[in-house]
This record gives sequence, structure tokens and C-alpha cells, in this order.
Amino acid sequence: MVDAVVFDLDGVIVDSEPVWEEVRRAYVATHGGAWQPDTQRRLMGMSTSEWAHYLSGELGVARTAGQVADEVVEEMTRRYREHVPLIDSADQVVRRLAARWPMGLASSSPTRLIAAALAATGLTDAFATTLSTEETERGKPAPDVYLSVAGRLGFDPGRCVAVEDSSNGVRSAAAAGMRVVAVPHGSYPLDPDAARLATVTLRVIGELTPELVDELAG
Repeated sequence: MVDAVVFDLDGVIVDSEPVWEEVRRAYVATHGGAWQPDTQRRLMGMSTSEWAHYLSGELGVARTAGQVADEVVEEMTRRYREHVPLIDSADQVVRRLAARWPMGLASSSPTRLIAAALAATGLTDAFATTLSTEETERGKPAPDVYLSVAGRLGFDPGRCVAVEDSSNGVRSAAAAGMRVVAVPHGSYPLDPDAARLATVTLRVIGELTPELVDELAG
């Protein structure tokens, strides 16, 4: 049986990956760095510390990693105050599943952005626990955040279902031993190896139903 469901946030509940890309791409250009063709794909799933060091180091941004993190997150917070891009029906899907299972959230977003997004979408009370990778040793694709959320919920990861959109997110949840529902973003398709790790792949989050989660227990 399935004991709990653990959601990612960016790309699953809120369509924030394009916003993250726009903000970080502009930041890199403003501060003397050079955005690479594979940058966005590499950034997806990184913890705050990891992507800040990546922008400061590998992309050549003329700011310390600490400054990068603070300034980019501040701009994302400003964007969220103006508008949180909720994915169509994602809040309804979360509510339906929360009526059946304990829910966790395992996100690469900073803690304050998680809080802002959940408050703006009215989903704060739907999750028994939320965790940012800034609070774990390693970001995705390492399994740390999913293992920690399962531990907080009090369940074996192997009896949990994860809902992810990115390749690194799918790798992370699968490495934790969870069954993974993948809902890839149209602009950021899964890498072939990540697609093979997913238990099921959906076109849109609205296809995720309690009945489908029940089927994953088989």
C-alpha cells in the first residue's frame, strides 16, 4: 500500500521554472557571467548553495556565492509577491490526495519561497511537513531531501509516492526508493535515464488521481 505522497513544488504545483530561468539568466548577464546552453538543465534540482556556487564559479558571475543566493532569492520573492504561477488544477490535485494520505513536500526552493508559494496558493495546511534542500547536505539528484521528508512523516520511503517534473528530481526520489510519478514540463523534457526511473509519466498534473496512486501500490 501507499503510506504517503511527497510532492515537489517547482514545476509540479507552481510553474516557476521559467521564472527561475528568467531571473537567473538576467542576473548572470548583469553581473558579467556567461549563461551556457545546458545551464538551466543543470540548475534544476540544485540546492540554493549549489546553484549559487555554480553561478559564482562556473558561470563567472562577479559576486560571491552568498551574494548570488541572497540577491536572486530576493528577486524571486519580489516576483512571488506580484504573482505565483499556479499550475492549472494543481491545488485541486493536492487537496484530493491530502484527503487520503499524509503529504510531504520536498523542494529545491529556499524555505521562504516555499512558504510564500504555499501561502499564495492556499496549500499551507495540505502538507504535514515541508523541506528545502537548503536544509539538507546535498540537493537533488541526491536522495537526501526525499529520505528526510519520509523520515519526518514516519514512513518507509519504499511505501511513499513522489511527484516530480525534472530529471534530477526523478533521480532523487527514485534513489530514495520511492515510486515516482513524473509530470515533465513541456519546456524541460526528462532525460532518457530519468524517464526510465519513473514508475508512470503523466502529461499534466490533472491526470494524477487517488485511483492512480492506489494502482502504484500493486
